[in-house]
Order: sequence, then structure tokens, then C-alpha cells
Amino acid sequence: MTRRLALACLLLVLTWIVGCSGPQLEPAVPASDEDEIAAEAENGLQPEEAARPEPKETVATMDFDPSKKEDEAYWRKKLSAEEYRILREKGTERAFSGEYYDTKTKGTYKCAGCGEALFESDAKFDSGCGWPSFFKPLEGARVTETRDTTHGMIRTEITCSKCGGHLGHVFTDGPAPTGLRYCINSVSIDLEPGKASPGAKAPAEPAAGDSKPTAEDG
Repeated sequence: MTRRLALACLLLVLTWIVGCSGPQLEPAVPASDEDEIAAEAENGLQPEEAARPEPKETVATMDFDPSKKEDEAYWRKKLSAEEYRILREKGTERAFSGEYYDTKTKGTYKCAGCGEALFESDAKFDSGCGWPSFFKPLEGARVTETRDTTHGMIRTEITCSKCGGHLGHVFTDGPAPTGLRYCINSVSIDLEPGKASPGAKAPAEPAAGDSKPTAEDG
């Protein structure tokens, strides 16, 4: 009896020793706000900056480098796919689909590629063609004219003189005082609202029954 009791006590002691000598696991402690802020500081970030999206560069603050005029890699990175298709590949948006074809807000229209001021709203008129139309650009050779023979037509392409971005075409069926119609893609321009220059006087709207430019003009 005494021998059995001794064996039982020995087994209990051995079991206790094995249990105490096993690996001890520390409970997981969730990271505190202070820990996250410290980790971000080590990476050169301010609190919550890691998840904050980069601000989109706007035309108003754009500082265009003329050396990038022919750098297509630069433009692919800077422009959206649609902006690149039109400004750099000389594409055309669908008639009556653009943001500015029917806009009457006062202000200055700038190149969507480089921010160059191109047209005043007071020179804008309703041509009925489905694209923003102006009877003259701002003074100072803001746009460049080039003969265009693509698509089986002879037209005059207009581009931004500063960055070379495609804007649209100019036609000789515009109103007085110039008789010209600068037909522009909305994607190619951005409107900066404000007072328009007093130098441009808006022409009269086309009278009912007058012929209007066709949708192929853009």
C-alpha cells in the first residue's frame, strides 16, 4: 500500500514538472494608436497620411515644362486615357457628349494639358454642331493652325501653341466679326469660372432655319 502511494505521488510530481516546463505563449496585444503613429513616423509619414490619396494636379497650379512637349511617356502618366487619346493622338469626342458644348458659364477656357489660357467665354457661341465653338481665341498666338488631310477631308487643325495638344479644328462658317468657328473638344479644355474679358462680344445665335455645321466637323 505504501509502495503504491509512493508511485502515485511520483507520477503527480512528474506531470506537474512537464506541464510547467512547456513553452509559454504570450497573449496577443493589439497595436495601440500610439504604436501605429510611431510606425508611420519611422517611414517618414504623418498620421493617416499612408491611406490618403495623392491630390490631383489642377490646371490652375500647373507649371508646364516646355521640354516635355514631345515626351509621350510624360503625357501618358499625366493625362487620363481619354485625355491622351484626344490631346496626344488627335482623337475626337462624340458630338453633344462633351462637358462644355452647351455651357454658358462665364470664364476662361484653358488647355487641359498645360493650363494655357486659350478662349474667353464671351467668344463662345451655339453653333449647333455638338462641340464647344468660339469665334476667336485669346490674343497672343495661343493656338497653332496646321493643314489636316486625314479622314478624306481637308481641314485646319488647331493645337495648343504651348504644349502641342490637339484641340479641334477651325472652319470658315462662323459668325461676325471673324467669320470663323473654332470647334473644340471639351476634353481638351478646362473652364476657369470668372469674369470674361470685355474685348469679345458674343455673336447672335443662328436664326431658325439657318444651316448648321454637321457633326463631322469636330
